[in-house]
Amino acid sequence: MGSLSTPAIPTLHFTRENLAQTWLSTSDAVRLALEEYGCFIAEYDEVPEALQTLTFDALESLFALPLETKRQNSYSKPLHGYVGQFAVIPLHEGMGIQDGTTLEGIQHFASLMWPQGNQVFCDTMHSFAKILADLDLIVTRMIFDSYKVSHYYARHLEPMGYLIRMMKYRVPDSQETDVGFIPHTDKNFTTILYQNQVDGLEIETKNGEWISVKLSPSSFIVIAGDAIMAWSNGRIQSPNHKVTMKNRESTRYSLGLFTFSNGEIKAPDELVDDQHPLQFKPFEHMGYLRAFHAYQGPKSECPLKSYCGV
Repeated sequence: MGSLSTPAIPTLHFTRENLAQTWLSTSDAVRLALEEYGCFIAEYDEVPEALQTLTFDALESLFALPLETKRQNSYSKPLHGYVGQFAVIPLHEGMGIQDGTTLEGIQHFASLMWPQGNQVFCDTMHSFAKILADLDLIVTRMIFDSYKVSHYYARHLEPMGYLIRMMKYRVPDSQETDVGFIPHTDKNFTTILYQNQVDGLEIETKNGEWISVKLSPSSFIVIAGDAIMAWSNGRIQSPNHKVTMKNRESTRYSLGLFTFSNGEIKAPDELVDDQHPLQFKPFEHMGYLRAFHAYQGPKSECPLKSYCGV
């Protein structure tokens, strides 16, 4: 008897020249990948090699700043600012730029990190953020089109906010764990991640198997968050994922776009029927973030269901 093959995260191609001819089929492939795996790899060859180098040089210089400087990265919204120095994830540091797709948001962040100014950082992050934002708009429109609810798309975008997160996973000492980040689901709508060539991200499948993610310089991984799971009435899965630093020689840097609604998350009426009864009550997205951040009790297997499940 042959052994069962290891599942593979789907890889989808987002070549601009081909999208006009393959929009509908790619839209359905995006939806099916998110329903089955909660993620997919997007081949999107829009990052020039020079920008790749500038981006990771910028992240290296950012995380080399003194800790007291990095801790100035603080916002009123939970999970948006500096994260680091936690015993459970000692290898990880993360920083965020609210309104991170705007030059103003990036300049405000940079003014805290480098009061004397850092134009190279601002220009680099803004260029990369535009690429992430363009890909997110394509993917989101495809999801709406595949579910045949594209008439809600413009209304969906109005309250959306965009957070750029920059992450570092240092090489563990010989006596340290290789845990870069513990298993979790993202609490936002969609996540798009880009990394240097140090792997470590792992995705959990529906049957509990962990898949290691390998990304090329031209690929991104798109991950569904809790908010889109609620919006899709449970059709799309928000997958558990983690980072494991099996590579004990090189620091891992990654950069991500996280989308959050400043309004209400509600499943379209078209996605609720007798075969798919309502799973989640409408909720304010920021309210969910604050509740999750403040909760100190035992961790729920599905925080979203605990918060707003029917």
